[in-house]
Amino acid sequence: MIRQLFLALALFFAAAPAFAVNPDEVLPDPTLETRARTISAELRCMVCQNQSIDDSNADLARDLRLLVRKRLADGDSDKQVLDYIVSRYGEFVLLKPRFTEKTLLLWGAPITLFVVGGLALAVYARRRAGKPTGTRLTPEEEARLSEILDK
Repeated sequence: MIRQLFLALALFFAAAPAFAVNPDEVLPDPTLETRARTISAELRCMVCQNQSIDDSNADLARDLRLLVRKRLADGDSDKQVLDYIVSRYGEFVLLKPRFTEKTLLLWGAPITLFVVGGLALAVYARRRAGKPTGTRLTPEEEARLSEILDK
């Protein structure tokens, strides 16, 4: 019974993104529709901010989906459509920002932090390698240890 409930929930949530694009938005040309879906998956919903416009049910996402389809139907290339949307809404609308001098810090920070962290760990490990750990044995402990080892 519980398995069936989980299966039903999984199937429902797996199909949830399909409900975002309404049938009246779909282009009659399957090639253009595929291009529109690809572009829509790259654009951030400005209302939800963690979903693409392809997955969002927000009114603004619908307007952007329609705009993408209109631009494609008018003959724009995928790059022209993305450039047009970015010119109106800024780089934030892209789920994967472009690599430019403005986004250099965004793209370079993870790599830089990884390298700096690795170097810090290496320096820490090298400094610790030559240092003894613990305290010296007392004369009684040394005598007891040599007695145990002699057996």
